[in-house]
Amino acid sequence: MNAAPLPRMSDAVFALTLALLLVAPLAVAGVALVNAGLGRSRSAAQALLGNLAIMSVSALVFALVGAAFAGCLPGGAGHVFHLAGKPWNWLGEGAFPLGGFAAAPLHAQLALLFEFLAVAMAAMLPWGSGADRWRLAAGLAAAAILAAIVFPLLAHWIWDGGWLAQLGLNFSLGAGFLDPGGAATVHALGGLSALAVVWIAGPRRGKFPNEGLSTAMPGHNAAYVLFGCLLAFTGWLAWNAAGAILWLRAPLAALPSTVINTLLSAAASLAATFAVTRIRFGKPDASLCANGWLAGLVASSACAALVTPGEAIFTGACAGIFTPLLVELLELALSIDDPSGAITVHGAAGLWGLFAAGLFAHRPGQLLAQLTGIAALVGVILPLVYLLFALLNRIVPFRVDPEGERIGMDLHELGGGAYPEFVIHRDESYR
Repeated sequence: MNAAPLPRMSDAVFALTLALLLVAPLAVAGVALVNAGLGRSRSAAQALLGNLAIMSVSALVFALVGAAFAGCLPGGAGHVFHLAGKPWNWLGEGAFPLGGFAAAPLHAQLALLFEFLAVAMAAMLPWGSGADRWRLAAGLAAAAILAAIVFPLLAHWIWDGGWLAQLGLNFSLGAGFLDPGGAATVHALGGLSALAVVWIAGPRRGKFPNEGLSTAMPGHNAAYVLFGCLLAFTGWLAWNAAGAILWLRAPLAALPSTVINTLLSAAASLAATFAVTRIRFGKPDASLCANGWLAGLVASSACAALVTPGEAIFTGACAGIFTPLLVELLELALSIDDPSGAITVHGAAGLWGLFAAGLFAHRPGQLLAQLTGIAALVGVILPLVYLLFALLNRIVPFRVDPEGERIGMDLHELGGGAYPEFVIHRDESYR
């Protein structure tokens, strides 16, 4: 069962949406730069090459396999089963590869382009969490799994007429599960996938020398991280505006408020993280503030087009408060080594944004629809990703050998470092 037919998209709206989608990849570039800057200097080239290669693999696999299962382009009836007298549309059915693209309506073509960008971003996020110990071959294989199986499944459920999108029609739960900017399909999926990677690969050598203790391993280039945040912000404005047009059918008059709410959410989140780290450490922490800024952007992906400016500020401020606290909790209490902070910044903030979208909705049942989607992410998608990654780890081992980790991923996997003119000293923890 496909979504209801859409009214024809005007040429002006088509041109604007296409322009926004041409700017949106700056968000992907910014996140890639943040991932590289938060890792070690001896793994910087591998980190950036990995991001570029993961984008390539995810695009190819999604084009060949995943897009048909997502069901964005008009095609077959989809895979539907009936339960309690209601249809449950769980998987798309389309032609391989990208069959019927040229003849598809303009809206469907742009929606598919949006999904290409979304799958690239979602597949990149776990790469940063596995920094300094995740092998490039394993990262590419994981990206292929996400692009072929997991992302298409989730995208169909939410964007392409699947059962979560039909919660409003079938059960009168608001307008169904809403995720205009990819807080679920991109960020929550990426953050939960990062959690699975960290569980399977384990922490970096020397990160937790003794039980209850954690060794600080700061990112090697704060300038990369902070500039990456500015770059991502530009792309995020376009991303959220394009998502509002494509998935909410928002009129052009609603786009300025979407952009303003994106800015306000990020600004409030940064201010909150700045204050929390200033209080806890005596001085603001640059990397945590960068994570706070990104967490505000992630939360806005769910609700920028749905809330008022005041509600956007509240949503961002909450994300900024819990970001440094949750990063610390995961590291110190649970011994989770996440160099990029993707589990918190993308996973937790994405889930919070989805909840906030329901909390501030003016539709009866919308909060329950959002909670249903959150439950599906945590109760279905996370176990599925962990199972698939655990099986993959048996075929393509995730973790590099100890010697490779000692000399750095650049030398071990690429044969040369990102900064060959500098001598990179070994850590004391390897003695």
